[in-house]
Amino acid sequence: MTLLLFGPPGCGKGTQARYIAAMLGIPAISTGEMFRSECRAGTELGQRVNSILASGGLVSDEIVNQVVASRLSRPDCQSGFLLDGYPRTVAQADFLGALVKQQGLPAPVVVHIDVPESALVERLCARRQCPQCGRIYNLLHQAPLKEGYCDDDGGELTQRKDDCEDVIRQRLRAYEEQSAPLVEYYASGEYLRVDGNRTPERITEEIEARLTGRWVR
Repeated sequence: MTLLLFGPPGCGKGTQARYIAAMLGIPAISTGEMFRSECRAGTELGQRVNSILASGGLVSDEIVNQVVASRLSRPDCQSGFLLDGYPRTVAQADFLGALVKQQGLPAPVVVHIDVPESALVERLCARRQCPQCGRIYNLLHQAPLKEGYCDDDGGELTQRKDDCEDVIRQRLRAYEEQSAPLVEYYASGEYLRVDGNRTPERITEEIEARLTGRWVR
């Protein structure tokens, strides 16, 4: 099975990606992970990506597609994969469709975690992170045992600069503008819209039930 995970910042894609990948026995792959892997390996492609990112530039569709093709050619993707953060444009979606067909895999199933903007703003404003170990907390439903401090190493929790309301709303508007054509692109295929304005456990239960009922045997 091939899966694409869609959803705005703060919807909980990372949590659900880990669960779905474990359930199906396929790798969960993010755009960032693909870029970092190519850069660490020191490939020619990785050097090009690193140079672009270091200069503050935007990585073109052509290069992103090459990175994706390189990652999906690995043995762990032969039975399927989950992508988070790709495709981001219709041109990338066209490329991916041709790529999975070439590899003999089925057309992607889209799982779209949908959350109202008001709930996302509330969630992201409540997000805190430990600067030492990187663990993320949410004061609404995943608060630390001791207020203001990390459970793992006692580090004092901080709030990211982009987790303020004005910046969050800008990010969400940019996401909606970017994702709208992709939602339309995939809506006529295997497209599952999931209510993400619930606990992570409830979201997981629905995803499992809907995937198991239709594709997983």
